[in-house]
Amino acid sequence: MGAWGKRLVVMAVAVVVLAAAVLVASAVHLLPQLRNPFAERTEEHSGPVLLQSIVELSRYEAASGSFQVVVDITTSSVLPSFLVGSDTLFIGVGTENAYVDFARLKGDAVKVSDDRLSATITLGHAQLEPATLDVHESHVYAQQQGLFTRINDFLSGNPNSQQALYELAQKQIEGAAAKSTLVADAERNTRTMLIGLLHSLGFKNVTVNYADNATG
Repeated sequence: MGAWGKRLVVMAVAVVVLAAAVLVASAVHLLPQLRNPFAERTEEHSGPVLLQSIVELSRYEAASGSFQVVVDITTSSVLPSFLVGSDTLFIGVGTENAYVDFARLKGDAVKVSDDRLSATITLGHAQLEPATLDVHESHVYAQQQGLFTRINDFLSGNPNSQQALYELAQKQIEGAAAKSTLVADAERNTRTMLIGLLHSLGFKNVTVNYADNATG
């Protein structure tokens, strides 16, 4: 064997000895543990991580309802109604949406068991958005005006002003929505959505509660 062959053998032996020394040192914790680049890594989805994921959803539009209201506005004065005053019948049609706000959840709003099989989520109650009036479907059904009232409306340059009618119809729709099951439907739909989401992440037992102080 030539000189170069002996050198190659010596270098190979040195590399083997060095690798063995590194493995031994790692085994006795003298060096950081070596990681297998082909090994799979499992990340734990703890409570804070899961909470952050829900918060990033911002809000969940959970239910929507369509409403129709009748607005009757009568104005009068001491003069006879055929001279001054009006009686307007307005049909208001609009929608109201209910949502659950995730953006302001507190740190303890999501609790995860140590085995990651159970989770409890505490949310604020569903809220109603301002009603949206459908300007194409909403309309004046009937209207009677006194002579002087008609003249005044014409001279004012805005005879078809219906702002007060729209505002009152919007308030009535919001009141009707508050008395309906829209909020309860939104909370039920949100609970169903979150339970399905967490089940897909591997949780077996999921509880969703609503509380007045869940956000802040």
